[in-house]
Amino acid sequence: TDGHLCPQPDAGMARVPHYGRRMADGPIHELMQRWHRHVRGDLPGGLDELLHDDVVFLSPVVFTPQQGKAITTMYLNAAGQALPGEGADSVADAVANGSSGGGFRYTKEVLDGHTAVLEFETTVEGKYVNGVDIITCDDDGKIVEFKVMVRPLQAVNAVWAQMGAVLESMADKA
Repeated sequence: TDGHLCPQPDAGMARVPHYGRRMADGPIHELMQRWHRHVRGDLPGGLDELLHDDVVFLSPVVFTPQQGKAITTMYLNAAGQALPGEGADSVADAVANGSSGGGFRYTKEVLDGHTAVLEFETTVEGKYVNGVDIITCDDDGKIVEFKVMVRPLQAVNAVWAQMGAVLESMADKA
């Protein structure tokens, strides 16, 4: 199928290329509307509303899968602080302000049934980061698996260092 632009659920969102067949139904579509609201900081209940209690988080820098809502929430909140790109304090700030010039932004979205693949770009420590969030949901529209993949190698190393610093800071505050 040819790629085409698919408008995002909310008028304030940028248009993101959508590839593949378009399924009008399926829980992933409604979940992605809520996910984009969460990323902008506009979803009451945030991750607690999105994540299944037994969600599995697969990180590009942690060898073992992380299981459970609490640890997944911790990693996703840390990523929100670690990956905003240049000139933003958080991913929500970068997205809400129409990220440009190295700020976090989703560039492509592929939805099918219970799975979404969201490609993103940002910068960390001046290094270009390109990655994908692969999100799987159940029939109730709760995220049951969240996998993050990042490239190139310099980006993986920069993300690892930045995430480590944010997680350490979060632990110091707890």
